[in-house]
Amino acid sequence: MRVIGLDVGTTTLCALAADSETGAILRSITVPNETNIPGAAQERLQSPMQILRRCKELIRDLRDACGSIGCIGVTGQMHGILYYDKSGNAVSPLYTWQDGSGNLTRGDTTFAAELSRKSGYKTASGFGSCTYYVHRQLDRVPAGAVGICTIHDYIAMQLAGEKRPLCHVSDAASLGLFDLQALRFDDEAIGRAELRDDLFPRVTAELTAVGTYDGIPVCVAVGDNQASFLGSVADMQRSLLVNMGTGGQVSFLSDGSDAGEMELRPMFAGQYICVGASLCGGRAFAMLESFLRETAELVTGQEIGSAYAAIDRYLAAHGAPEQPLGVDTRFCGTRTSPALRGSIGGIGPGNFTPGHLIYGVLDGIVTELWDLYDSAAHPDHDTMVCSGNGLRKNPALRRAFSRRFGTKAVAPVHTEEAAFGAALCAMTAGGAYDSIYDAQKLIRYTEGD
Repeated sequence: MRVIGLDVGTTTLCALAADSETGAILRSITVPNETNIPGAAQERLQSPMQILRRCKELIRDLRDACGSIGCIGVTGQMHGILYYDKSGNAVSPLYTWQDGSGNLTRGDTTFAAELSRKSGYKTASGFGSCTYYVHRQLDRVPAGAVGICTIHDYIAMQLAGEKRPLCHVSDAASLGLFDLQALRFDDEAIGRAELRDDLFPRVTAELTAVGTYDGIPVCVAVGDNQASFLGSVADMQRSLLVNMGTGGQVSFLSDGSDAGEMELRPMFAGQYICVGASLCGGRAFAMLESFLRETAELVTGQEIGSAYAAIDRYLAAHGAPEQPLGVDTRFCGTRTSPALRGSIGGIGPGNFTPGHLIYGVLDGIVTELWDLYDSAAHPDHDTMVCSGNGLRKNPALRRAFSRRFGTKAVAPVHTEEAAFGAALCAMTAGGAYDSIYDAQKLIRYTEGD
């Protein structure tokens, strides 16, 4: 059976067709998500109608190239929301996970802090419930809105021809005000926040079809973090996942025990992934490149284009230096402390050099995720699965993570982990496999450095 995995990302839209017998990716298409629309300074908006149209085009292109399709799986950017009407059509933009409305001040506090106090749940700007709370307080909920959902819930609902979304637990928790033990939205907390509980979506813990698109079953959408985990980690008991893109994440399977400073996100009934996230993972390395490039241009008076090649050459030729710099790479703050900023410490006459800064930034990226991981109760992991271009294209960073975590590093042979995870979910919902665990046996790896 051929299945499609669709990943609705913030910056790209990806669709792939995979063979359920071999796991081979028959065709993959990635296009820019050029659907941003203007809004207030704190808002980050995209057009759900344009996203839906482009997703249908990607599905059409894959069907033309690969023939009959047995099931469609969907995943995408978590936390963000849109409003829909009684016909299931969007009546608002997509307010993405980057939306900053919750950080707007409200007297001597912020909307996000106010919602956390009222509800008893820690929420942050960008969480769907927080965005909804801001709109409720400012009387900006669209007329005719009967519900909220994530963008990939919306895509799955529209493809299936339904009028109400069905939200998988892996996605529902990202909105906030979600009871992790009961696996449902907390109606009492929603009431304390003076929000409407009927606007929150229906929830399921099963990988099930929500309807059909041109006769093809459409699997319930799953959150992209969980989809990436499912599509990358073949042995969920002994492997952890480190993803490095603009931000960074470390994830591992958990039974719901002490999460420390990490976040528990539902996977299925009774199973979670423990997630520690940095807002400035790969972006910290991009900031380093920009600093070195601008310094070189300042000294030489000439544009050099990019400093990445020079950084790569330095890392290949030099090991970690003595007298390391202490670089805190939380340059963009954290979800709970958005005003926090990074720092560079331990500067002395012998270590104020570009090489020390390069290794200091690498170590800072690793340290932030290690500290989150080390704060939580976790089993022994012997394998670190690396995903995201920030790790795939940076051998030195892979080695640094491997040393700190004490694991071997591997990378999936496929590069679109979330879309592949959505495809594995589709294989399960479509009946090709009895369980997602059986489908995950299709994952293959290349050895890392």
